[in-house]
Amino acid sequence: MGLDMYAEELIYNYEHPSNKRKMDDATASTHEDNVSCGDAITVYLKIAKNKITDASFEGSGCVIAMGTASMLTEHLKGKSVGEVESMTKDDLLKVIGVNPGPVRMHCATLSLKAVKKAVFEHDHKPVDAETKEL
Repeated sequence: MGLDMYAEELIYNYEHPSNKRKMDDATASTHEDNVSCGDAITVYLKIAKNKITDASFEGSGCVIAMGTASMLTEHLKGKSVGEVESMTKDDLLKVIGVNPGPVRMHCATLSLKAVKKAVFEHDHKPVDAETKEL
């Protein structure tokens, strides 16, 4: 798939997001803001038997931030907590298929940062340095 196809998928997920809803029975959630550009997201996770059984988000922001949140929440379903904790920026870029470049990278990583923080907090673990840098 060419870069244009990946960009189209990101735009489609922005316009028709999967999992954009509040989850009242979430077992983990957190909120992140990107003050430099105004993106804001709250992620909700349902964790059972060390697996992500459901994921959703609410928020507002640019195509990259919201499209990535849609794609990431879909990708997380069925993943183990350990897989989520070890996800990197490069893993995320594989999920979305687009490298937004250094100026917009913070838009793409906002949802990953929120997801990882929610998982660490759920497991009563400190947030790792890599997650803090996202």
